[in-house]
Amino acid sequence: MLNKYPLWKTLMVVFIVAIGALYALPNYYGEDPAVQISGTKGVQADLATLDAVKENLAAAELSYQSAALANGQVLVRFSDYKSQQTANTLLSKNLGDEYSVALNLTPATPDWLASLGGVPMKLGLDLSGGVHFLMEVDMKTAMGRAQESMIGDFRTNLRGENIRYRSVKEAGNGVEVIFRNSDDLAKAESLLKRTYGDYLFVDNEDKLSLKITMTDAKLKETREYALQQNITIIRNRVNELGVSEPLVQRQGAKHIVVELPGIQDTARAKEILGATATLQFHMVDQEHDIRDAINGRVPPGSFLVNDQDGRPQLLKKRIMLRGEHIIGAKSSLDQQTSQPQVNIDLDNKGGSLFSNATKNNIGKPMATMFIESKATGEKNPDGSLKFTQQQEVISVATIQARLGKSFRITGQDSPAAAHNLALLLRAGALIAPIAIVEERTVGPSLGAENVELGMQAILWGFALVLLFMMVYYRAFGLVANLALAANLVLIVGVMSLIPGAALTLPGMAGIVLTVGMAVDANVLIFERIREEIREGKTIQQSIHQGYDSAFSTIFDANITTLIAALILFAVGTGPVKGFAITLSIGIVTSMFTSIIGTRAVVNALWGGKKLDKLPI
Repeated sequence: MLNKYPLWKTLMVVFIVAIGALYALPNYYGEDPAVQISGTKGVQADLATLDAVKENLAAAELSYQSAALANGQVLVRFSDYKSQQTANTLLSKNLGDEYSVALNLTPATPDWLASLGGVPMKLGLDLSGGVHFLMEVDMKTAMGRAQESMIGDFRTNLRGENIRYRSVKEAGNGVEVIFRNSDDLAKAESLLKRTYGDYLFVDNEDKLSLKITMTDAKLKETREYALQQNITIIRNRVNELGVSEPLVQRQGAKHIVVELPGIQDTARAKEILGATATLQFHMVDQEHDIRDAINGRVPPGSFLVNDQDGRPQLLKKRIMLRGEHIIGAKSSLDQQTSQPQVNIDLDNKGGSLFSNATKNNIGKPMATMFIESKATGEKNPDGSLKFTQQQEVISVATIQARLGKSFRITGQDSPAAAHNLALLLRAGALIAPIAIVEERTVGPSLGAENVELGMQAILWGFALVLLFMMVYYRAFGLVANLALAANLVLIVGVMSLIPGAALTLPGMAGIVLTVGMAVDANVLIFERIREEIREGKTIQQSIHQGYDSAFSTIFDANITTLIAALILFAVGTGPVKGFAITLSIGIVTSMFTSIIGTRAVVNALWGGKKLDKLPI
């Protein structure tokens, strides 16, 4: 029988719309302004911290919805932004430097809905407020470290083949190796050329030297690696410290964009990003008297650096391991001594390097050095920022055995200090220093205004389309309006389900455009049904032909728009991506609701019946 859907197909439509409505529901409850209190410098928030927070709020007669301790952080919910701001100022002043107090937004979703995975749709920086940073990577340091790595690799290869050399040192933008005789020069050149095909080799037999530089392709690869690794590490740091849905992406050849929606305190946001630091492991120099070094007679292969308490330490210059090779770190207590320790896991290359570096140093002390790079505010001749470094020994431990991919660091003062060190190691060491060259703050009031204006645009557009369809197509117009409402619900539900997807102001424009495109499909179908009726076909034939004939036109138009949206998503950044996401989702959901959804309703109301007239 024409225009009769089987029961399973009708139930499928109802089920999909119901699921969309369920996961769109958390957006009705919205988010609560909140203050998040977490420990810094090795301190963790605990029940005493929670009690102190409650006492401070009670003393100031500041009301709040709830205060709870979870995952080492205290979260206090408020009913309005004014109370949130007042509490932030109060707690920041009274809790001291041991705690970080940050503004945040926390979902107000009921527990039963949250247990089903329901979360509100993420809002972009322009809608929820937050901070935006543009960070510049110090490529000069990145290339310098690449040269250091080349020197270490060449030494290892030459020693492995028993090829003698006088020195391996930096030379301009490359590395120069000096040999004792021409035979060693020839052997080394043959060996290194086989091993390193993406380097350029120039020998000088008169000086018994071999200069090695990177090819253009290798230079580009090294810069790309430094940028991508920094992006990954910054993202890890933000995730470790509990910032929800951050945006971390590259911009150009040496810049990184970081956006933290829901955070309005710029100073605290910088703290969340953490020090732009690296970690290095050095052996402690026990062969020379540290008092001579303090008096100015520092041995050629060593250097002086202070520890956290200001005491000088004499370390060997050779770098045993960099923090970039650490892939995991976890604090714990030693089962025998109950002393705090940090268990560390390395990648394959790091494990091999560390094994070779420690096999002859068992029983000797090793230092973990924390190096923070800061921009001076001045610029180099090429326009890039100048950086200065601050170095500090954060741990000195004795090597108990030959170390490989997994080892432990002891010597921490407290479990909290071990936990803090593990977090730093786990978050990763930056390949090259970075500096904030631009920062922007979007206040919550401006974000709320954007949401209100965007919602007004959507509702006005939706209302005008509903009115037109109802007047022009009568009962069929009501069916189209029902499909439009279901389409909006599905868009919100899908956006809420996709991890990392965020609604931006341009995304709202994409929703408005989707409303127009969705109703356009129904206009094509309804006009085709009218044409079939005017040609004298029966009502049921007209409905059937109207949907079938209009399908190819609707499909072609939507597919071409979807391709354009996907291209925008692939090549665009920030607001462009937000527009592309909502437009892509809207195209898919509108095809479902305007074709399958409306046909299910039309078939249920008028399908398979003998009708003389159709309310269209």
